[in-house]
Amino acid sequence: MSRVEIFPCSEFSLKISEIAPDKSISHRSAMFSMLACGTSEITNFLRAEDTLNTLEIVKNLGAKVEDDGVTIKISSDGIQESSEILDCGNSGTGMRLFCGLLSSAKGHFVLTGDTYLRRRPMKRVTAPLRDIGAKLDGRNDGDLAPLSIRGASLKAFHYESKIASAQVKSAMILAALRADGICTYTEPELSRDHTERMLGGMGADIKVEGLKTTIAPMNGLLSPLKIRVPADPSSAFFFAVAAAITPHAEIILEGVTLNVTRIEAFKALERMGADISYEITDNKYEPIGNIRVKHAPLHAITVEENISWLIDELPALSIAFACAEGVSVVKNAEELRVKESDRISTVVNGLVACGIEVEEMHDGYSVKGGVLQSALVDSHGDHRIAMSFIIAGLRCGMQVTDIDCINTSFPNFFELLSKITKIEVK
Repeated sequence: MSRVEIFPCSEFSLKISEIAPDKSISHRSAMFSMLACGTSEITNFLRAEDTLNTLEIVKNLGAKVEDDGVTIKISSDGIQESSEILDCGNSGTGMRLFCGLLSSAKGHFVLTGDTYLRRRPMKRVTAPLRDIGAKLDGRNDGDLAPLSIRGASLKAFHYESKIASAQVKSAMILAALRADGICTYTEPELSRDHTERMLGGMGADIKVEGLKTTIAPMNGLLSPLKIRVPADPSSAFFFAVAAAITPHAEIILEGVTLNVTRIEAFKALERMGADISYEITDNKYEPIGNIRVKHAPLHAITVEENISWLIDELPALSIAFACAEGVSVVKNAEELRVKESDRISTVVNGLVACGIEVEEMHDGYSVKGGVLQSALVDSHGDHRIAMSFIIAGLRCGMQVTDIDCINTSFPNFFELLSKITKIEVK
C-alpha cells in the first residue's frame, strides 16, 4: 500500500495548463463515438486508468481505435458482441453508462470492475432499465457487479427520477436513443449535462426544458465527434483549494470547462470569500476558459442546493471548511455514501484525525473551522479523499495511505503538486 508524505508550503504563484483532462467528457467521447457514422477525433483524452479502461472496452466492442499519442480516432460499424469480460476498473460512470448503451445492443455482455466498484450500488440504473425491457442482471438482484446484459428491444418511457444523477440520466438517454418511441426524463434538480450537450452536438434529437429532457430515437447514426477534451474542473479544484487556504497564494488554471453544472464548487469557494475570476476562451461543445484563484480569509457557508453539481468536489471543499472561520454545513448529500468510498464517513474520520471538530449526519456533516494538525489518513482507495487530504497537508504536513487510486483520474497530480511543495512517496 503506497503512502505519501506532504510537507507544509508557503506562498506560491503558479499558472497550470496541465490539469488532467475532464474524466466525464473523456468517458463519453469514447462511448458516443460508437453511435457515429465515420471517424471521431478526440484530442487531450484523459490517459488515466478509468478512461483507458473505457477505451479498451470500446475496442472489445468492435470499434477501430487509432492513437498516435495526440489524437485518438475511433470508428465503428456498430456494437459487436465481445468474447471478453468488459472491465470498468474503478469507474462507476463507465459501468452505469455502458448499461444504458448496451441494453439495446445485439449480443450478450458482462461488465465488471475492481474490488471497490463491485461494492457500489447499480440498481439505480439497472432497475429503470429493466422496467423498459432491458435484460440485465447481477449480484444482489442486479444491484452489484459483475453485471450481465443481453441486448433487447426497449420501450419508450416517461421516467421521473427521485435523485439528481448525471450517471442515471445519461444511461437512460443512451437507452432512449434506441427505444420504440419518444422518451422523457425528469429529475428533481438539474444534474451535469455533458451527455445532452455532446449527443445534441452529434445530431441527436434531444430537447431540454427546465428539469425535463425529451429524447427521440435515432433515425440513423450520428455525426462523428471532433472534440478537444477540456481540463477537468473537479481535478482543477484541488489546486483551487490549495491557493484558497495558503496565505498570499495565487493560481491560474487554464483550459478548464466552465459549464455551469461543473463549477459550482468554485462558486461555493467564492461564497466563502476566496478571490476567484473566470475567463471564457472557447465555446463549441462546452464553454472553456481559465480560472484564477487568490487566497483571502475564508468564512463558513452552508451547502445544500445544486448538490449534484459539486458532489465530487465536496471532499476537497471540506478542507477549505476546516480552514474557515465558523461552522460550515453540508446537507442533502447522501449520494456521497455510495461513491468510491462512503465519503461522508471518510471525510469526517479524516478531519477528526486532523484535530477538526466535525459532526456526521445521514446526508452530510458540519465542520467547525480550526487549525489543521498533521495526521495519518487512510484514503480507503478513494482518489478524491486521497487528494483532498494531501492538499490539507499544505497547511500542516500530512501522510496519506493507499494513494495508487489517484492514477484513476489524475496521473500527473504529484508532478503538479511538486511545483508547490516537497513530496515523499514511500
